[in-house]
Amino acid sequence: MKRVPLFISFEGPEGSGKSTHIKLLFNYLKRKGFLVVKFREPGDTSIGEKIRKILLDPKNKNMGKLTETLLYMASRSQLIEEKISPYLKKGYIVLCDRFFDSTFAYQGFGLGVDIDLIKRLTKAVCKGIIPNLTIILDLPVKTGLRRLGSYKDRIEQREFSFHERLRRGYLKLAKLYPERIKVIKVDKNFKNTQRKIRELVLKRLCPLKI
Repeated sequence: MKRVPLFISFEGPEGSGKSTHIKLLFNYLKRKGFLVVKFREPGDTSIGEKIRKILLDPKNKNMGKLTETLLYMASRSQLIEEKISPYLKKGYIVLCDRFFDSTFAYQGFGLGVDIDLIKRLTKAVCKGIIPNLTIILDLPVKTGLRRLGSYKDRIEQREFSFHERLRRGYLKLAKLYPERIKVIKVDKNFKNTQRKIRELVLKRLCPLKI
């Protein structure tokens, strides 16, 4: 098996197809002989899954925006300590469904939490772990929300303007960090979107395999 420590995060508005494309990429990389794992945020640790239930439960309507931010950070801290950092040290490709850019987009641009505060918290929580590549799957908010099922979690239920703000936030982040963050417009044909994702990933892998 090929050992290539590479951290790839996937971001995007609701309904962008991140989970589907991560699974497809995961299977593709395994077939290519790479050691690869995939995780999601919040969650994928015992503590993180409990935090996830609290964050997404529609009954928790009174949750404050700072409380929300800190809970996401807590789940992320646990995931880094338990899973992401150890697997990167073992030479795995780590795929993550959302990472710290989500906090900037959702809680920062979406809810108005102070960006400088998020930066300070991110620095403390991530301890220097930054994705080598972040792929934003972008599509119009209306299209994404239409893709959701009948059940919507606490975040998905928010007003349309919130989802518009976070999408604009993602695109702003891509302009600020063009070397790390790449935007892929979601195609109606998912195979075209997946092809573009694989091209980006293979481009990052090529120099590392030498």
